[in-house]
Amino acid sequence: MNSTLPRLVDLPQKIKYFLVAFLVLMTIGVTVGLVYVWETTSMSPAGASEHYSGSVASGDLDIPEKYPKSVEGMLLTTHTHVISFAMIFLVLGGIFSLNSLIKGPLKTFFIIEPFVTVLGTFGSIWGMRYLSPVYSYLSVIFGVMTYFTFYFMVGVVLYDLILKKN
Repeated sequence: MNSTLPRLVDLPQKIKYFLVAFLVLMTIGVTVGLVYVWETTSMSPAGASEHYSGSVASGDLDIPEKYPKSVEGMLLTTHTHVISFAMIFLVLGGIFSLNSLIKGPLKTFFIIEPFVTVLGTFGSIWGMRYLSPVYSYLSVIFGVMTYFTFYFMVGVVLYDLILKKN
C-alpha cells in the first residue's frame, strides 16, 4: 500500500468515533443477516439446499414445508446480496487498507478475498437450486470464509481505532 495514506491510529478522534459508530452499525446489520441465515437454513448444507430447492413431499397429499425458489426469487436474492456485499466490502476494504497491523500480501488478500467468496456463495446457491444439493457445501464454505473475513477485518480496524496507541 502507498505509505502516504493516513493510518487509522493517526486519525483525529472525531473521525475515529465516526468510523467506530459506522462499523458497529454495519456489524449489527451483517449479524442480523447471519441470524436470518441461521433461522432459514439451520446453518447446514441440507438446510441451505432445502431453503433454495424446496422440501421433499413424502406423499401425494403432503404439502412441502418449503417451495423451490423461483428464477425471479433467485435473481432478487442474488441481485440484492451481491450489490450489498460489494458495497460493504468496498467501504470496509477501504477502511481496512489504512490499518497499521496487517501489512503486505496478507492485507491485499483480506481486501480482495470477500469479493471472490461472495461470488462463490451466490454462484453456489444457483448450483444447489438447479444442479445438485452438493453445491450447498460450497455455499457453506464460501459463506464461512466471507463472514470470517468480515469479522476479522472489523476486529482489526476496531482494535486500531480504539485500543492501539500511536
